[in-house]
Amino acid sequence: MKLYRRAALGGLVLSVAAVPLRAADDWRPSRSMTWIVPFPPGGSNDIFARPVAAQVGQALGQAVVVDNRAGAGGTLGGMIAARAAPDGCTLLVGNTGLTFARIVYDEGGFDLSRDFAPVSLLARVPVALVVNPTTVQARDLSGFLAAARKAAGSVTIGSSGLGTIPHLAIELLQQRTGIRFTHVPYRGGGQALQDVVSGTIDALITPLSTVVSYVQSGRLRALAVASTNRQRILPELPTFAEAGLADFRVSSWYGLFAPKATPVVPLDTLHVAVQSALASAEVERIWAEQGARVDLVSRLAFTAFVESETERWSALAKTIGIPKD
Repeated sequence: MKLYRRAALGGLVLSVAAVPLRAADDWRPSRSMTWIVPFPPGGSNDIFARPVAAQVGQALGQAVVVDNRAGAGGTLGGMIAARAAPDGCTLLVGNTGLTFARIVYDEGGFDLSRDFAPVSLLARVPVALVVNPTTVQARDLSGFLAAARKAAGSVTIGSSGLGTIPHLAIELLQQRTGIRFTHVPYRGGGQALQDVVSGTIDALITPLSTVVSYVQSGRLRALAVASTNRQRILPELPTFAEAGLADFRVSSWYGLFAPKATPVVPLDTLHVAVQSALASAEVERIWAEQGARVDLVSRLAFTAFVESETERWSALAKTIGIPKD
């Protein structure tokens, strides 16, 4: 794999301007680094942070401690990272949901675009619509939507919680189809997954990586994936566009951020180290197992992407008026 390539993020084609590798010789962290994951251990942020953190620490000659600071939908850890010294030693492992956290949480205390400098994209995982094959007879998206339209709001779709990307994907699906579902928000994706497998709810929108094994075993039926192209991990699964709903693209992405005032040289050095880790065979293998995609793009491109995503999801969050927890 080439270290840099052209990548399309959310339909926006971003050309990659390579940062000189010599930047790594210009700065070294003065102490061990802390990567704050603002969610519990074992979640997607954690999964995509740890393999990269280990390689970055080795490349820069300092240990990297992955510090899970869960609470308030990621805003607790976000506030801690935003207020850290801007020396490149304390970073935030953020995700799509933090782009509109200030809309959902009045006391969020930070704005991802205003208070952080993007370092690097880590991974992207599209969301998928899955159903319980016992309670839902439809075998494709069009059949599911037709049945839901007739059921007048009685079809239940779960998400990992109010104000999460799966929640906003459900709202977007309702807007695009004119069909009302009964949204069942959970406090995390684990219980939502258990309930769709048991038949307590009919359907679930969730990152593809969380349901691959259930689909492969037949315990769940996947109807569509919200990506531009089909995914290698489930090549038979059509995209929403192929299934009849054009331009429905939603993904959970994960990225590394530094406090806003961090100087350019540490940012560039960290970016190069992360990109090198992402290009490694080990990380590529782990990402493939998770149904994740690696996009190697410049800091400038990632910054533009974050701004675009912030505008997109904040507008939708405002429109639907997510109740405050």
